[in-house]
Amino acid sequence: MPTNTPALDNFWMPFTANRQFKAAPRLLAEAEGMYYRSDDGRRVLDGTAGLWCVNAGHGRREIAEAVGEQLRTLDYAPTFQMGHPIAFRFAERLGEIAPAGLDRIFFTNSGSEAVDTALKIAVAYQRAIGQGTRTRFIGRERGYHGVGFGGISVGGLVNNRRVFPTLPGADHLRHTHDPARNAFSQDLPEHGAELADDLERLVGLHGAETIAAVIVEPMAGSTGVLLPPKGYLERLREIATRHGILLIFDEVITGFGRLGTPFATERFGVRPDIVTTAKAITNGAVPMGAVFCARDVHDALMQGPESAIELFHGYTYSGHPVACAAGMATLDIYAREGLLTRAAELETYWKDAVFSLRDLPAITDIRAIGLVAGIELASRDGAPGSRAYDVFTDCFQRGLLIRVTGDIIALSPPLIVEKGEIDTMVEMLRETIAAAA
Repeated sequence: MPTNTPALDNFWMPFTANRQFKAAPRLLAEAEGMYYRSDDGRRVLDGTAGLWCVNAGHGRREIAEAVGEQLRTLDYAPTFQMGHPIAFRFAERLGEIAPAGLDRIFFTNSGSEAVDTALKIAVAYQRAIGQGTRTRFIGRERGYHGVGFGGISVGGLVNNRRVFPTLPGADHLRHTHDPARNAFSQDLPEHGAELADDLERLVGLHGAETIAAVIVEPMAGSTGVLLPPKGYLERLREIATRHGILLIFDEVITGFGRLGTPFATERFGVRPDIVTTAKAITNGAVPMGAVFCARDVHDALMQGPESAIELFHGYTYSGHPVACAAGMATLDIYAREGLLTRAAELETYWKDAVFSLRDLPAITDIRAIGLVAGIELASRDGAPGSRAYDVFTDCFQRGLLIRVTGDIIALSPPLIVEKGEIDTMVEMLRETIAAAA
């Protein structure tokens, strides 16, 4: 019998139970605006901006046209000891919206690469200022920083770490998830700022002279939308500064308007030394990432002979011209449509809609900020994760794409979402969560 489904054996899918998926595949064939279309012709409302990345919605012609024009003009050029104009123009544009003073841009191809780059820059900086013993990194439990060996070393998701060796010496702060005290917080959690003192404890254990940097997500996304307790990030900043430790914010998810400001550092009023980004930098159209460095971090490496390479690091596709073209067009859309701050305009409506689900008995917590929400479900006895997975598959059949991690549902729609589409998401979730009880 004829079918539109391609052969599935050859593609080894990432972060997927391959055998389970290939027994009952879910394929997305087209996308426009707020909607995907499945291979069997159904419209599927995108409740996750793809993978937290399609902030301006799907099928933006401006991006496609910019990419096409760039391919016809200059498809590829190296950036090792060479350059091409659009990479410099894009870096300048990013510098204009960067958090104050964080306008030195190093291009990568993904969030994972951005994190590994940031870690290497931190060690290089410490060495450049005469602190060469500082090679240790501090991450946080339940943190996600990509899948490079550096990222999994500072990350705190056990399944990402248990099979693979990690960098020696990496250590972790405790996570901030405290549902016993903070469940259903309508704002940032009241309790948990003292957990930042873990950095002080680790300084006492290892010695400040061994620690190069501490890296956290200002809002932990992949683990299930964990918001920072009030005062936590400020406390972490103060301790890091006092001990000469660089503070890195992983904003691969929160960058480019997700929380209602261009970057989370502005939402929370805390300035790190380095910010990692990716995902929405090109609206998901072309793989790209970028590391935003404070000028003093950058300038510390700009010493010695001018003919010397300051940082022995980079990628074949760093500053790829096609990715830069996609990024420039994306920034134009963000600026023209006010998308870097639109989440702030919709946040109250979004929170009210999502928190309307709290009466469902299967829900144990709801967390929301900007245009992000985490809905935590009670786990079934002996089958953790199965309830949320059933909600995920049922939502897809009904026409809504969500993400789940364990028994937590994560929502992060494109920033072009309208109130009616928020209502549709919440109503579908109400039906599916009730059915999965």
